[in-house]
Amino acid sequence: MVAATILLDKDFEIGTTDRRLFGAFVEHLGRCVYGGIFEPGHPSADARGFRRDVLALVQELGVTIVRYPGGNFVSGYNWEDGVGPVEKRPRRLVLAWMSTEPNTFGTNEFIDWCRAAGVEPMLAVNLGTRDGDAARNLVEYCNHPGGTYWSDLRREHGWPEPHGVKFWCLGNEMDGPWQMGAKTAEEYGRIATEAAKMMRWVDPTIELAACGSSSRRMPTFGVWEDTVLEHTFDHVEWISLHTYINNYARDTAAFLGACDLMDAFIEEVVAIADAVAARRLSKKRIMLSFDEWNVWYRTRRSRKDRVKEGWPVAPPILEEVYNVEDALAFGGAVVSLLNHADRVRCACLAQLVNVIAPIMTETGGPAWRQTIFYPFADMSRLGRGRVLRLQLDCPTYDARYLDPRGPQDLYFPIEGAPYLKAAAVHHPQTGGLALFLLNRHLLEPLRLTVTARGFGRLEVVDARRLEDGDLEAHNSREAPERVRPASLEAVRVEGERITAELSPLSWNVVHLLPVGRR
Repeated sequence: MVAATILLDKDFEIGTTDRRLFGAFVEHLGRCVYGGIFEPGHPSADARGFRRDVLALVQELGVTIVRYPGGNFVSGYNWEDGVGPVEKRPRRLVLAWMSTEPNTFGTNEFIDWCRAAGVEPMLAVNLGTRDGDAARNLVEYCNHPGGTYWSDLRREHGWPEPHGVKFWCLGNEMDGPWQMGAKTAEEYGRIATEAAKMMRWVDPTIELAACGSSSRRMPTFGVWEDTVLEHTFDHVEWISLHTYINNYARDTAAFLGACDLMDAFIEEVVAIADAVAARRLSKKRIMLSFDEWNVWYRTRRSRKDRVKEGWPVAPPILEEVYNVEDALAFGGAVVSLLNHADRVRCACLAQLVNVIAPIMTETGGPAWRQTIFYPFADMSRLGRGRVLRLQLDCPTYDARYLDPRGPQDLYFPIEGAPYLKAAAVHHPQTGGLALFLLNRHLLEPLRLTVTARGFGRLEVVDARRLEDGDLEAHNSREAPERVRPASLEAVRVEGERITAELSPLSWNVVHLLPVGRR
């Protein structure tokens, strides 16, 4: 058995989680929108075509903000196509996903869906095939109360009150050669600056996110962030990050260690952003929006999983089936986000329904939870509070993580990864404490001792684990609860000491409250 200790103190924190950390992503891609959140005629659909069974799962998941409409889709999107009378909206080819977009669901429908789901909308503007003029018109359409062409057009379309969208993304993955209108850092920095100026002149209350590199392994990474922020620093509050964890190598240890590379990615972007601030002698701090993150690899490289011939509407593509092993790697990413709550203030799980998603649906049929649903719901339910600094003492391991780039396979070393990946969140309103614990050891249980100073007498009110003897186990239409959390029994509290025994390859969450506060 492996032994690990954690020392934490209520007075020593990393930062307080922003409610936007628990976000997700809806793109016009595959069956995310059509057949996902929106399916008129479905037995559960409301009068607007929103699937109420999906809405219920979104609320159970605990999503707080949703990014829309892309993704790669947005770089060729004319937002005007998706507003106004549905019968007059044009059908367009989607070059990003080789499909046809009917535009029966657009900006106003998305805002209504957000209100039904109880989430904040986050809108991305097209800076691929368009520029700041279209972007500022969309802000006017959404946020201006009335008396102008675009705001009155919104009112004419049936939405008299402004949408009040506060968070806006300046394009998507603009350094990617797969992107429509891809740009150099200089080109993008310039157009993003001009778009930001005009958008904020229309509505001074909005917040803006500039595009970071499409991933840490891009040849543009680092120099891109530095150059883009040199242009946009005075006009944006955020810079974006994207990462997808993979298991191409079929190496469980490396797969579960990939979240440590995610930590490095975050810290590198923070350092670059702060270097730009330092050159300006500025106290302003750019925050990080991790607006695409997930496990994704099975459906990523195969053309048959990405493209269906004949330009179909809402083809079933990128429908990753997640197993227990994926949920464990996902839990590691959850811990990484929590442990950088001081600078990662927003994050969006990509995506929400059907497409690399925690929620799956059958057209005309049921909806169900994938394995990754559970660690995200744990984070949203118990991760809202002060993330504490941990002093962790635990044995470590090394691995080599495969992250392909084009025809070349790249291996990244993972050195000194502790078998226990952990985060702790204090809830000031209740005085409670939540522990997020991933045992990455392939074979051995882990005996954990936590010393929690400053909390007084605590008691366990809930303790759950996600594990399975079959790492390939997954949920499906036929077996929607094949994988689900179970009770974690071996947790004890004596004074300020908490002990637990964690099974090998397990995700564990322990919630404690002061004695008598149940």
